[in-house]
Amino acid sequence: MGGKLAIAVLVSGQGRGSNLQALLEGCASGQIAGQIAVVIGTRADAPALERARSAGVPVAVVSPRKYEGDEAGYAEALGRILKRYDIGLICLAGYMRKLPSSIIAAYHQRILNIHPALLPLFGGRGMYGEHVHQAVLESGMKVTGCTVHFVDEEYDTGPIVLQTAVPVFDEDTPQTLAARVLAEEHCAYVRAVQLFAEGRLRVEGRRVFITGGE
Repeated sequence: MGGKLAIAVLVSGQGRGSNLQALLEGCASGQIAGQIAVVIGTRADAPALERARSAGVPVAVVSPRKYEGDEAGYAEALGRILKRYDIGLICLAGYMRKLPSSIIAAYHQRILNIHPALLPLFGGRGMYGEHVHQAVLESGMKVTGCTVHFVDEEYDTGPIVLQTAVPVFDEDTPQTLAARVLAEEHCAYVRAVQLFAEGRLRVEGRRVFITGGE
């Protein structure tokens, strides 16, 4: 890896992989001082895994169904892959389940997630994809956005690293709002991983501080 941060990206079966693509491009351009060492999916036919293969990135499949009721076994399977590639940062990109608690503990403050709303609003179990944008529209909010946060043992509750605001227009549908938020997700996620790779994120309690100059 030449001293670069080794990154693992975790995706679920239905993920399109556009945030993965943004991270791949961020690493390729040098904006991120790191390299995506492996992409781990829950299904072999995940579109995101096809993106990884096309980019020449190793892929692995760990099926949660295979380990139904066996969190320890699932954690061990994930852990073996993460250790094999000497992973320093895990990025969730459309990964739709909770990580095992042992993985969260082993990679404390080294797991990031992107969420398509301004947390702590519109987060939690069941709040993903267009469900989030539908809830935003139904709420009457005039502003939404995206949030990059560290992952803890609950859905969408870890310390917030970056947020970007996106206006809600009167004519918006969940689909049009999702498209505008997604463009900001790509920028925010790459920026957050860049800051992590540069060692510029400091966590104090619930707050994340960005250190150093631009």
